[in-house]
Amino acid sequence: MASLGWLAQPAVLPWFALFFGLCVGSFLNVVIHRLPAPQEPPLSLVAPRSRCPSCGHGITALENIPLVSWAVLRGKCSKCGARISARYPLVELLAGIGAAYSAWRFGPTMAALGALLFVWFTIALAFIDQETGLLPDDLTLPLLWVGLVVNLGGAFVPLREAVIGAIAGYLSLWLIFWAYKLATGKEGMGYGDFKMNAAVGAFLGWKMLPLVILLSSLLGLGALQMFAARGRWDAGFRFHFGPYIAIAALIALYWGEPLMRWYTDRL
Repeated sequence: MASLGWLAQPAVLPWFALFFGLCVGSFLNVVIHRLPAPQEPPLSLVAPRSRCPSCGHGITALENIPLVSWAVLRGKCSKCGARISARYPLVELLAGIGAAYSAWRFGPTMAALGALLFVWFTIALAFIDQETGLLPDDLTLPLLWVGLVVNLGGAFVPLREAVIGAIAGYLSLWLIFWAYKLATGKEGMGYGDFKMNAAVGAFLGWKMLPLVILLSSLLGLGALQMFAARGRWDAGFRFHFGPYIAIAALIALYWGEPLMRWYTDRL
């Protein structure tokens, strides 16, 4: 068997990761659409073949090439002309860029594999939460375990810090939840947010959690201001915190240490 050592070359690995990430992004679109769908029986992630929701046209292989097909079809179904959401190429692009950057940043290591999985899981969670208000256990709990497994060898932090991070990640938002509920009588977030934050702690360790919580809170406040300015905040408005945990966690994954050093140097 020919050696695959060439794949680990710095000039090759990111491009391979980009291509593979784009393909995974196509699958993530299926996950985002089908995993939270209230179907009886629940839709499988592999069957039946994807179809246009407007006319039922089965998506062919040529119509399912990441980025290219959407651009060639001009964002419309080839059969009925119904619009195809820009979310589909966006998810593919984010998955591809995240994979390429992880491969470039960490090289052929367990950290790169862990970062790839972390990016793909958080993309799916962020889009599902934004669209449905759900953070499925089918994603948050495996992500937590993946974080612990990749840190068995200290890919990002020692295993002890990862375990403490998982516990602290859950409890930190759980305490905020109950403090807010006791003060206002309302629930400010869901239990899925606790589990997602626990998964972040399992990957990045407990020391990164204050940064993640701070960044996600600031991002969330900025989004609330934007929603209010656009008149989208009314009595029925539901704020979904998952996307901001995802963005903050990715910032911490790639740039957490320099941000922490920058902050401590100014104390």
